[in-house]
Amino acid sequence: IIIILLFIQHLYTMKKLKKIKIKVNGKIKTIIDKLTLYELINDMKIPISKIAIELNKEIVNKNEIRKIKLENNNVVEIVHFIGGG
Repeated sequence: IIIILLFIQHLYTMKKLKKIKIKVNGKIKTIIDKLTLYELINDMKIPISKIAIELNKEIVNKNEIRKIKLENNNVVEIVHFIGGG
């Protein structure tokens, strides 16, 4: 019974988290408020070393992505570098 109560409490807490909507590469995505740009990219399992990031039509310095908190209606564009000849 304790496990069930803890699970119910966890679900209740999850519902209370504020969610926001952003656009990533043209698709609407709902995320937890205050998520950083780094956390978003990490959750998407994208290798940071092989991408360029644009936030609201401005190129993002990859050294700053851990500090940038995403906000409602942000527009993120992620471009992958592909090798070839």
